[in-house]
Amino acid sequence: MENLALFILLALLAEILGTVGGFGSSLFFVPIASYFLDFHSVLGITALFHVSSNISKIAFFRKGFDKKLLISIGIPAVIFVITGAFISRFINPKTLETALAIFLIGTSLVFLFFKNLSIKPTTTNSILGGTFSGLIAGLLGTGGAIRGMTLAAYNLKMEVFIATSAIIDLAIDSSRSIVYSYNGYVHKHDIYLIPILLLVSIAGTFIGKKILERISETQFKSIVLILILITGIVTLSKVLFN
Repeated sequence: MENLALFILLALLAEILGTVGGFGSSLFFVPIASYFLDFHSVLGITALFHVSSNISKIAFFRKGFDKKLLISIGIPAVIFVITGAFISRFINPKTLETALAIFLIGTSLVFLFFKNLSIKPTTTNSILGGTFSGLIAGLLGTGGAIRGMTLAAYNLKMEVFIATSAIIDLAIDSSRSIVYSYNGYVHKHDIYLIPILLLVSIAGTFIGKKILERISETQFKSIVLILILITGIVTLSKVLFN
């Protein structure tokens, strides 16, 4: 890969921002990686990257998790990420990339303008949140924003929030990794990136945890949302004008 050092630096930044912002690194990593790899390859690499990323988060934030939410959000998320991953092979990559850009822009604007937006903490909403986050993760490579908004309804402690989200995400990424491999998205010539991204995920999660100990999560989340908006606009511009 050309510009490997830049790719690693941007992946590290995505992991740090994803940890601190609570949205997951894929919101940044998927559009960033699409500048270096074709979109289907990005989906495959992102899933494998996230497996190691979520293991790192579980290790660093292992003080507890919510078993009930693991079931109500996690099970539908896994079912529908498999569905979305299978469907992705029948959709044009440019269409998927355009949908990703629109999703990033829409998500950031919703959270920026409706700061008090919340979901009622009901089992039905948990199942719906898991369903949509899984489906979008399978199709576009990232569904952490929807899962994060669903988990936020339960006012969990930071450690419990991150650990619960990471366990659900680990199940999602493990499932879609299998489907993406079946679809042919994971290429032998990209495998060398996996150990590199494993180290990036550990370092990024560690740095993100240290930042959370020193800065207001709410303030930083606003910065993350603005960066997501910019990322979405740049991604859309790339699709439209490239």
